[in-house]
Amino acid sequence: MPPPSRRVDYAAIHCSREFSELRTRLRRFVFPMTFAFLGWYLIFVLLAAYAHDFMGRRVVGLVTVGMLLGLGQFVTTLAITFIYHRYAKRNLDPQVRLVRALAGEGPA
Repeated sequence: MPPPSRRVDYAAIHCSREFSELRTRLRRFVFPMTFAFLGWYLIFVLLAAYAHDFMGRRVVGLVTVGMLLGLGQFVTTLAITFIYHRYAKRNLDPQVRLVRALAGEGPA
């Protein structure tokens, strides 16, 4: 027989200090990382639009600065994903477990 369902007080969880700390930890990572990446992307786009000579400068063989910076966008995306994964495991997941425990949805 399944356990009786229990109503979760989402409003109380939302107002709790633990949930507020979880949101703060998430924002501490997401906002600076988003601004940094968008800044890097904007620089790349502006260089591509206005610095044709610089972006077309050959580095090795047929490989240009523009190609390297374009590939750098992919590398940056992968790096941010890896960094976020590590940050979440260390800083967010323990807080999520605490919030869930307070909601009665799992062990602390």
